[in-house]
Amino acid sequence: MAKRGYTPEQIINKLREAEILLNQGATIAAVSKKIGVSDHTYYRWRKEYGGMRVDQARRLKELEQENSRLKRLVADLSLDNAILKEASQGNA
Repeated sequence: MAKRGYTPEQIINKLREAEILLNQGATIAAVSKKIGVSDHTYYRWRKEYGGMRVDQARRLKELEQENSRLKRLVADLSLDNAILKEASQGNA
């Protein structure tokens, strides 16, 4: 079964819908079913995106992508540095 992904904007909209339903007296189970996710997913989303606006979620996603790109760069540079150290020790 393919994983169905939601954008941060969609998640925030679903969380807003869930909050409205909860304020009307619905249970978590009913709300989760209505928005089409499991209870666990609802709680995970609420933990990660709760209280966020759409522009904040976009910025968070951009920062996460930039962070992963920088981590890969650091790993590549560290590997290059280690290779150069080994090569220089072999010449000495």
